[in-house]
Amino acid sequence: MSPESTGQNEHYLRAFQRVFRTWRGNRPFWAGLFTMVGGLPIAYFPYANMHLGNVTLAMSTTAGAGSLIIGVLLITLGLTMWFHHIVRVFAGVAAILLALISIPVANIGGFLVGFLFSMLGGALSISWAPGEPAPQDAAAEKAGVTGAGTQEPGPEFHSAAAVPQQPEQYDTTVEADGGRHRAG
Repeated sequence: MSPESTGQNEHYLRAFQRVFRTWRGNRPFWAGLFTMVGGLPIAYFPYANMHLGNVTLAMSTTAGAGSLIIGVLLITLGLTMWFHHIVRVFAGVAAILLALISIPVANIGGFLVGFLFSMLGGALSISWAPGEPAPQDAAAEKAGVTGAGTQEPGPEFHSAAAVPQQPEQYDTTVEADGGRHRAG
């Protein structure tokens, strides 16, 4: 065993942290988290009872089922942002619309807490874009050196004496069916 290999002796929590950081970086993690956190108070408050001594204060409204549906949909959209980040724009727009609908339906959007978190999560989901991989070495990239140490031909190798390539000649005859394919 080589003393330079760190993978074998790495603690499992550090390995989990590294894997989780990579997973989190490849998707709109914070957008999904804020959307799910916003869905919880929207779904919870219409069914909550507060006890003040002997007095029970029920915050239930006639639209309790609507509040539950909006909250569950926001939680589902947050999970969608995590596990299907390809549809992040759709999920973000849907989260913003559900947050706006929760204002009249679900106790002022879960007393504005759920509304604000859901709006923030939807906006983050719309604005998130996957990152581009960073080049290994900017100086080597600029010089035209690849990782194997070979040089790629740069602009200094092109000369005016180079023979320009001719574009390929395509068959321009029209087929018997007018150029359409068989399905159309």
